[in-house]
Amino acid sequence: MKVRNLLGERLKHVSDESQIESQILMTKGGYMKPVASGIYSLLPPAQRISKKIQSIIREEMDRIDGQEVLFPVVMPATLWQSSGRYTSIGSEMVRFEDRGGNKMVLGMTHEEAAVHMADHIAKSYSQYPFMIYQLQTKFRDEPRARGGLIRVREFTMKDAYSFHTSQEDLEKYYERAYEAYVRIFKRTGAKNVIAVKSDSGMMGGNISHEFMLLSDVGEDTLVICSDCGYSANMEVAECITVNEETQSAPLVKVATPGSKTIEEVCAFLGKKPEQTAKAVVYAYNDTDENIVVFVRGDTEVNETKLRNLLGREIHPAAAIDEESGIVPGFIGGVGLTDKVTVVVDRSLKDLHDLVTGANEEGYHYTGFDFDRDYKKPFEYVDVAKARSGGICPVCGKPRLTISKGIEVGNIFQLGDKYTRSMGMTYLDSDNTEKYPIMGCYGIGVGRLMASICQESCDEYGPIWPISIAPWQVEVCNLRVTDDKVRARSEELVAALEKAGVEVLYDDREVRPGFMFADADLFGVPVRAVISQKTEERGVIEVSTRDKSIKTEFAVGEAADKIAGLVRKMLSEYDI
Repeated sequence: MKVRNLLGERLKHVSDESQIESQILMTKGGYMKPVASGIYSLLPPAQRISKKIQSIIREEMDRIDGQEVLFPVVMPATLWQSSGRYTSIGSEMVRFEDRGGNKMVLGMTHEEAAVHMADHIAKSYSQYPFMIYQLQTKFRDEPRARGGLIRVREFTMKDAYSFHTSQEDLEKYYERAYEAYVRIFKRTGAKNVIAVKSDSGMMGGNISHEFMLLSDVGEDTLVICSDCGYSANMEVAECITVNEETQSAPLVKVATPGSKTIEEVCAFLGKKPEQTAKAVVYAYNDTDENIVVFVRGDTEVNETKLRNLLGREIHPAAAIDEESGIVPGFIGGVGLTDKVTVVVDRSLKDLHDLVTGANEEGYHYTGFDFDRDYKKPFEYVDVAKARSGGICPVCGKPRLTISKGIEVGNIFQLGDKYTRSMGMTYLDSDNTEKYPIMGCYGIGVGRLMASICQESCDEYGPIWPISIAPWQVEVCNLRVTDDKVRARSEELVAALEKAGVEVLYDDREVRPGFMFADADLFGVPVRAVISQKTEERGVIEVSTRDKSIKTEFAVGEAADKIAGLVRKMLSEYDI
């Protein structure tokens, strides 16, 4: 491929410098062109990278006995109604009617389609287990499209679905899928990917992992133990606090005029935040009834854990029920009515001398003890956010750190959530009908490409791993008007291509600095430079994009040496 014929242009600047690094570089480098918010056309360099990522994914899915299929993008609403997700998923799913008035949806995920495909085909236990997968375009009307290909509305995704006759068999296959994902990310050159325990969300199921590429621009917050390697998404990470059991004290109502926040109350009473019970008010989405969550004053409520505990959708309360007994700014456990759901976090366990609101304007209590003073039945539960320096739930050491990550893949143990709701059964060996047990495994192709760019780049452009780079070698002809230089360049290109090397050839009549700036944006792993000076010396200058190699090869052996370098670099990704 000649640069002069390549569709797209390299830019010196982008209009919005607030974009993240990968978005800036992939825009400047002519990888993608925005069509609408969160919707992009991929130009040849990006499409070549995408195809290589897809090829690696296919190889690894086939390696664990996957069978490639293709589900439709458009599906009848009846499929999603049968699973219950037609109404449970919000506006991010696109719903419409066809010309016949039939309700339809655009596929944002394909669990329903997978069950529909396997239903009435996999009828006997003897046909299990099996896994089907696809690489398909999906659409999710994402309200927060950002970061170029990091968070989009239309995207290419690999999603896979396994079917099993037992939980034990699912767990065995889940481990194989986990290992396949580790290989995929290593082979694509993603360096800083870790697997974390996660919340299953709309997918359902009890066990799930997300594969996170550690990055400061990531939207997910990760909790990691620097000692034992424990890792979890903040949404599900345990919060463990150790309280030295305090002595009981009399319950005393004290005036705290103008003091509503934890900071104001602590300053007024001379207390520390960990000596207080903080109250946060939520409401159920469907009824707007209030929920009061009590946590230790130096912790925060984890809304995902709270939602999972209650088993209902919630939101921060916008209004307070007048019959609840809640007095904003002065909320405590005394005076709340049965109109309120009360949740007490375990961070308050063993604390018998707490400061809390009195549910009376201008007053708080000291000496509050949940075990003694809260008069209704309750249990201490875990609904607080884990914190940096917190105690690891695995090794028990205070080594937790908080990092940011980009989700590049996920795997779920779905159980029979979809097969049961959609009525898919098989005949087991005991001649009884049973529901298959499912697993689900996803990777976003474009997001993975952009994430790798985000972590493998410098100020000049991407540094693509050779396993997914758009081309393996770029040949730069610095004097296209010189017959000898042109002949040498074309000779090298032909020899490399004959050796099976993917070559990008730049023979434009431009300044060397301009050519090299474009070459940096292409991010091709190996660069070969031919000029009048190199021709006079009988050499070809060779360097790598990551600056680890800068050398010269004699003209007669350059093609073999460069091809050998490419093979050596590729071997590092042959896992």
